[in-house]
Amino acid sequence: MPNSLIHESSPYLLQHAHNPVNWYAWGEEALQKAKAENKLILISIGYSACHWCHVMEHESFENEAVAAIMNAHYVCIKVDREERPDIDQIYMSAVQLINGQGGWPLNCIALPDQRPIYGGTYFRKDDWKNILQTVAAFYQEKPAEAEAYAVKLTQGVQNAESIVPSVKNTPFTKSDLEVIVTTWKQYLDFVEGGHSRAPKFPLPNNFLFLLRYAHLFNDEAITVSVRLTLEKMALGGIYDQIGGGFARYSVDGKWLVPHFEKMLYDNAQLTSLYAEAYQCFKDPLYKQVVAQTIAFVNRELIHTSGGFYSALDADSEGVEGKFYTWTFAELQALLTDEELKITKAYYQITESGNWHEEHTNILHRKTTDDAFIATDLGISVTDLHQKVVILNQKLFDSREMRIRPGLDDKMLTSWNALMLAALVKAYTVFGEDTYLEQAIKNAHFLWDNLFVDGRLYRNYKNNKASIPAFLDDYAFLIQAYTTLYQATFDEQWIEKANTLAAITSKKFSDEQTGLFFYTSSTELIARKHEIQDNVIPSANSAIANALFELGILTANTEWVERAQKMLATIHPQMARYGSAYSNWAILLLNTVFELKEVVLSGNTVADLHKELNNYYLPQKIVLAAAANSTLALVKGKESNTQKLFVCKQGMCSLPVTTVAEAIQQI
Repeated sequence: MPNSLIHESSPYLLQHAHNPVNWYAWGEEALQKAKAENKLILISIGYSACHWCHVMEHESFENEAVAAIMNAHYVCIKVDREERPDIDQIYMSAVQLINGQGGWPLNCIALPDQRPIYGGTYFRKDDWKNILQTVAAFYQEKPAEAEAYAVKLTQGVQNAESIVPSVKNTPFTKSDLEVIVTTWKQYLDFVEGGHSRAPKFPLPNNFLFLLRYAHLFNDEAITVSVRLTLEKMALGGIYDQIGGGFARYSVDGKWLVPHFEKMLYDNAQLTSLYAEAYQCFKDPLYKQVVAQTIAFVNRELIHTSGGFYSALDADSEGVEGKFYTWTFAELQALLTDEELKITKAYYQITESGNWHEEHTNILHRKTTDDAFIATDLGISVTDLHQKVVILNQKLFDSREMRIRPGLDDKMLTSWNALMLAALVKAYTVFGEDTYLEQAIKNAHFLWDNLFVDGRLYRNYKNNKASIPAFLDDYAFLIQAYTTLYQATFDEQWIEKANTLAAITSKKFSDEQTGLFFYTSSTELIARKHEIQDNVIPSANSAIANALFELGILTANTEWVERAQKMLATIHPQMARYGSAYSNWAILLLNTVFELKEVVLSGNTVADLHKELNNYYLPQKIVLAAAANSTLALVKGKESNTQKLFVCKQGMCSLPVTTVAEAIQQI
């Protein structure tokens, strides 16, 4: 018989609906049961594409003997961390305080009132049984000690974010940025790209900041690091060489062996990064990555409504990476002798397998096509390109016949907003109308389905939105809509961004620190902020950037000043660990170099805009003068002839008539 998770919509929770564990979703029923029966709460957190979550489920949660212990002593709650990051933040913080590190699956044991007393990540079955019995006995025999430990641990969780409101009165300068990057350089890998560690995560926002910094400071070392990282990732096993799209990270230091799950948020942000890098460097490899990654998302992560699904699993047939890897025998049976010869050289294939742990092959490349020595194969570079296209299609068609990885088909507002912004960026750089059409469709989908009765929701599944949105949902959607305005000059997107910003200010603001809470409610044992940037920018850095740009677009000085005060509060922490504050550093860049507003006017706005986008100008915001506009900055600038106004803090220079002249002013 299924447990109560059978009524949930989250694919991760549904994966556990037939476990013998009497799982509950987080909610009043489970929490009240724990209090009524004076039982410890077991909070188990993961996500559907998580490999080790599957392993622990198979070893422990599907085991009748383990389930009997769990059911006897605990109220067991399953949490999808992607749907409920607010819960994950709290118990991840607790586990990190206990063990010094965290990860998923995350398993935390709490008192009946939700205060944590013990936790960890993946446990082998026998270890898990021992822990369950030991902690249950401890609570029964020494409740006062359990209470005392819960008090200290909860205080640690609540005080983990040390925020001191800033009293900084001096303006930021270039030296503030240089100090951050000088320390950061020590941790960059100038051989394999990324950071000098394994596993290697793409961290797209890190390299978006470094790309802009290198351009504005003319820093050759950082330029080398960014370009090396983008090339190594695009050629590595972390990138799906025949299907497009990036895996979540590589377990090694060379981008070879990925953790094979594919997440929407990674591919959205990497699409934006590679598109912007193309605008700067005009490298055809970057353009190829953008096109292939968008094609992957459209093929495997899109709903007919225009919304985007969350992820593809790492596993298929219970084996991690099986869908994407190849044995030599499989390739030998599929390909002609000439095709096999090209595949071995081009994709670094060996008979024993280049992923030796599994004796299989991960397709990857050592060099770009231009650097590949086609003469070693006895063919020209032109012939090589043609043959690789045919070869890739053959491999792709064969792979499509395999059993596919599982799909997490829930749609999340924040991740969709990241993909929306990526499509707009790709359109801006490459001029592909289909990218913009898709972006507009997604923008309407989010507004029509996730913004209900004056309230934004986080999730959408089976035509239903059920979880109130968190700060990152509001922040990323505001940014996406302001970005979409700058591609279409349709002011409805500014109006929607304004609406979301007003709600955010009302429901999430922390007046004591000047920052924003991650949640709009206080139902959990702690109300966190989320400050440090990770694979996804932090909610507070995202809302600060969103309010800064929206404030400039709408001449709302209150939002601009709020963003600046937030930056000043965080700034003292940035120099020590720049990688964890990269999105804050983007705001610092925009402050020091002062975002310029470029107003386009006349009957050739589309042509002016297209020409302007040929240049890499990361410190600009673009508006268009239009009759009956609500934007203060464009009023009075309507014209029948071609004009460009370059402005700073609302003060505009004399209009010019060519993009080249505007570039000089910028």
